Amino acid sequence: ETVGYWFGRWGCRRLLVWRLRFVSKAIYTILALNIEGKKELLGLYLSDAEGAHYWLGVLTDLQNRGVKDILIACVDGLKGFPEAIESIYPETEVQLCVIHQIRNSMKYVASKNQKAFMSDLKKVYKATTKNAAEIALNDLEAKWGKQYPVVIQSWRNKWDNLSAYFKYPEDIRRVIYTTNAVEAVHRQFRKLTKTKGGFANENSLLKLLYAGILNATEKWTHPVQKWNLALSQMAIQFEDRLQGFLDL
Repeated sequence: ETVGYWFGRWGCRRLLVWRLRFVSKAIYTILALNIEGKKELLGLYLSDAEGAHYWLGVLTDLQNRGVKDILIACVDGLKGFPEAIESIYPETEVQLCVIHQIRNSMKYVASKNQKAFMSDLKKVYKATTKNAAEIALNDLEAKWGKQYPVVIQSWRNKWDNLSAYFKYPEDIRRVIYTTNAVEAVHRQFRKLTKTKGGFANENSLLKLLYAGILNATEKWTHPVQKWNLALSQMAIQFEDRLQGFLDL
């Protein structure tokens, strides 16, 4: 009954291993919205490497645990991630996090130009339609393409997944265009680990995070903002796939 997912990565505190050697690990988080619009943390995965192969294993685990379908998945710009999703859930629409893309883009823009560049870039991702966004992207390239070709090319290469949200009304766009929801979970993790110098093993880290997330979920008692409107619109967009889950 899950209708949307956010996938995210968080670089955790170091783990203490034999002979006091510290190694860094990353926590991968899968946060879902169920049919009621309430958040559910479905998985925490710990690894020191990522990529299409790794995410394929995570998604396979989800499927084996009973996740039959994902309508929309919002992910950051990890290479190979959309392809991994498509291999397990071929009908899932993948939306790359626009906020991540903006942040990554601004790293390559000189500080003296950032305000003007951001003003022009906002016309792209804040456009009312995909067509208007593409016109704004053309204008952005005409003005800034020679100075920042890498930035423009990045938007071009990822455009199919960056622009998926334009097909939906505003209420759905608000839910799916960013992974901020999972970033909020990661902030809670940082609060739990910031006073720790290290962890004796992986299980001790995971136990601490699990206890913390149990406390956080006590606040997840209400659906996301304007969920009823978003769900009614998705019921039209995904009519066949939502049959049996809605009391209509």
